[in-house]
Amino acid sequence: MIIIKSPREIELMKEAGRVVALVFEEIKDKIRPGLSTLDIANMCEEVIRRNGATPTFLNYNGFKGAVCVSINEELVHGIPSSKRILKEGDIVSIDVGATKHGYVGDACRTYPVGIVTKEAADLIKTTEESFFNACSIIKEGIHLGDVSNAIQAYCEERGYSLPREYTGHGVGRALHEDPYIPNVGVKGSGPILKEGMCLAIEPMVAMGKPMVKVGRDGWVARMKDGKLSCHYENSIVVTKDGYEILTKV
Repeated sequence: MIIIKSPREIELMKEAGRVVALVFEEIKDKIRPGLSTLDIANMCEEVIRRNGATPTFLNYNGFKGAVCVSINEELVHGIPSSKRILKEGDIVSIDVGATKHGYVGDACRTYPVGIVTKEAADLIKTTEESFFNACSIIKEGIHLGDVSNAIQAYCEERGYSLPREYTGHGVGRALHEDPYIPNVGVKGSGPILKEGMCLAIEPMVAMGKPMVKVGRDGWVARMKDGKLSCHYENSIVVTKDGYEILTKV
């Protein structure tokens, strides 16, 4: 069931989203070679708790990390570890959830580690741009498939692929609510967007083929061909004439 949020609920979601945005503001200039993914998770958790929230992902369905930290070919759900060390030229996706007053903010950013190749930088840029390209059409009355199609068209026109197994989703009191939001879709299909719907839209984009495999830990999803992948996400609310990003300072 798709849930329409009240104005009061949206204000509470903005509080949770602001905490997520503060995490990225504090860590974006600290990403460097030599950090472990556990170091990054610990920094994120400290910001979350300092701002009166709790890490949404910690123990979510058994996940053993405060945030997800995924490197290079790891598409999503990287488990923080002291043994996973960032190297010059890597790219790292940091997916952050914060729960405050019972509501969830959810967003992801991908960062270069030191100096990266032009191909890696272009992948990061395209993934972020595909989010904003899709959001530019959002308003009450359009189909969700229009949003998915906008992400797909933008990325595929630039030579990238989009894994089908992982999607965006509704967000609110729960981390994952209806509807699920694929990164591929057909115009004019799917639910009709309504004012007050809160959505976590998250393009996940691959440099090679779109097939993924999940590791023995049951969590980390990697590109089968070992090529780079990228992830960008914000939580938004649909308005009558557009949208507003909830995960911002």
